[in-house]
Amino acid sequence: MSLIPYEPFRHLENVRRELDRFFTTGMPGLFAGTEGFLATPRIDVYETDTEVVATCDIPGLEKKEDVQIDIENNVLTISGSINKVNEVKENRMHRQERFSGRFSRSVTLPARVSSEGVKATYKNGVLEVRIPKAHPDEKRRIDVEFH
Repeated sequence: MSLIPYEPFRHLENVRRELDRFFTTGMPGLFAGTEGFLATPRIDVYETDTEVVATCDIPGLEKKEDVQIDIENNVLTISGSINKVNEVKENRMHRQERFSGRFSRSVTLPARVSSEGVKATYKNGVLEVRIPKAHPDEKRRIDVEFH
């Protein structure tokens, strides 16, 4: 006899997470040098008591205008472009594996967040976005008017 109530859909969350990872993770090397391919950089998302933190590997950004960060309806979208620094003639190129072009990644955040006070830093090819959690609606007692 099981003491835990049966939840028929509890495993679906893991399946959804794996499918999301499968269809949104870029495949390094497979599309290297392909023009027009929209890459999906890898991202880690975790939460603390006060904020949600997303770290994303995006090597090759040169200036802050190369990346855009949007938060809408609890979805974080990181997009931008990586430009080739040294243009080498194609007949001289022996191997081209470093990505250049447009990239985009959207993830649903694990908690309600506030778009106020978001901080983003880029260091050593890693973009870190710190998003404060939204304050839960505080419990409030309502006075009842008696007539």
